[in-house]
Amino acid sequence: MNALASTSRNLRHAARILGLDSKIEKSLLIPFREIKVECTIPKDDGSLVSYVGFRVQHDNARGPMKGGIRYHPEVNPDEVNALAQLMTWKTAVADIPYGGAKGGIGCTPRELSMSELERLTRVFTQKIHDLIGIHTDIPAPDMGTNAQTMAWILDEYSKFHGYSPAVVTGKPLDLGGSLGREAATGRGVVFATEALLAEHGKKIKDLTFVIQGFGNVGSWVARLIHEKGGKVVAVSDITGAVKNPNGINVFDLLEHREKTNSLVNFQGADGLDPNELLVHECDVLIPCALGGVLNRENAGGVRAKFIVEAANHPTDPEADEILSKKEVIILPDIYANAGGVTVSYFEWVQNIQGFMWDEEKVNKELQRYMTRAFYNIKSMCKSHNCNLRMGAFTLAVNRVARATLLRGWEA
Repeated sequence: MNALASTSRNLRHAARILGLDSKIEKSLLIPFREIKVECTIPKDDGSLVSYVGFRVQHDNARGPMKGGIRYHPEVNPDEVNALAQLMTWKTAVADIPYGGAKGGIGCTPRELSMSELERLTRVFTQKIHDLIGIHTDIPAPDMGTNAQTMAWILDEYSKFHGYSPAVVTGKPLDLGGSLGREAATGRGVVFATEALLAEHGKKIKDLTFVIQGFGNVGSWVARLIHEKGGKVVAVSDITGAVKNPNGINVFDLLEHREKTNSLVNFQGADGLDPNELLVHECDVLIPCALGGVLNRENAGGVRAKFIVEAANHPTDPEADEILSKKEVIILPDIYANAGGVTVSYFEWVQNIQGFMWDEEKVNKELQRYMTRAFYNIKSMCKSHNCNLRMGAFTLAVNRVARATLLRGWEA
């Protein structure tokens, strides 16, 4: 089942649990606006090349729409649609005043030079500048994009609308970015994990962890767990996988990756078949890479007691059912990885106020938001006798439906 079908299924299930009117349910499924643009740029060699860019704005009942822009060859309307809808539920779970959006360009960033990436980003911004904005839709980095990409969007947008730092988040600090933003998604995952484990009388320092993905999110999760005394026993990324039953020294692994651009041949751990990683023995499994990695083929072999979904949609619905029967506790993506958008919200607030926070305040507020959201999810689980995924979805859908009704959606 693709990400869009799966996300829509979760919405419908939540709507049934809440007893929502079918007309409201239908309106929550349909995106507010879908944008598709052709971006033609000259390559460095003088030839012309065209890329297709997308922006899906899903819902703005609770505030301006918010969501990342990814540069990836597999960007397509269905995927962008699903991720935009997920952002609506994610912002509602975290209780920040946003709706959901998502965007992307179908390209392979590593095959483009820096100047080609800049031209592509500027052309994309020219095509969508009148449909994004501080109080309309606020982009952020995602897979294949970064703070530099946001700087180019900010500059191009400002040519049309005047200097507007709040139009994007995840910017460089020198252009109004927030302290703590780079680590925010990973730190949020760790705060969410602590809240979940505390509910079961456990602590990070007493458990073993397997982390799939060692990009921005995975490396921060690994680093923070290691700092808190947790034992990271296996890690993987696109270059390979490593394991050490006695725990990997994450700082040494980061240093090795920095030098070699790879996890393989790391002296402090043995090699591991990446396909074995998700079924490796551990207490907590944290997928931080792509969606759909836990499926009906491998779910039966998962040995973790807890799964924390740091990636978007890492668990297929069929895998969800298999893992549920095995009594594996899954902390859903729309809550677990909401740290990034929460600190993006803090960045937006700081830009609008023109008053910047120190990192300690950012992290303290993030912990408060993540912990509060967990207890709100648990409360919905109790009220509706459902698992954490449906607890999060009912919490989110209920908030968005209420806002929609209060604004007078049929008028």
